[in-house]
Amino acid sequence: QVQLVESGGGLVQAGGSLRLSCVASGSILSIGAMGWYRQAPGKQRELVATISVVSSTNYADSVKGRFTISRDNAKNTMYLQMNSLKPEDTAVYYCKARHFGDEYWGRGTQVTVSS
Repeated sequence: QVQLVESGGGLVQAGGSLRLSCVASGSILSIGAMGWYRQAPGKQRELVATISVVSSTNYADSVKGRFTISRDNAKNTMYLQMNSLKPEDTAVYYCKARHFGDEYWGRGTQVTVSS
């Protein structure tokens, strides 16, 4: 079992920045690819960014150039640096990790961007 806990969400004005963290605990050996997803009210959950074990990254077009995903394997932590935030970035942000073929999700952290 792997437990994921997100933090760093909050309320920010448009144009501002936030840094999200996702800490993995439990059976953390060989955690594979990780990613950030978000879900806005009334919408489906969507991919924001993913990062492999060797830190290859992939971003949704809507966040390219503004968000940066990274991970510190020694700390079992993944980050999402979010700059130039827009009201449309408002959502609950979830962390996901793959571990020996299984997927694990955190409970999410709310990000609200005011105009």
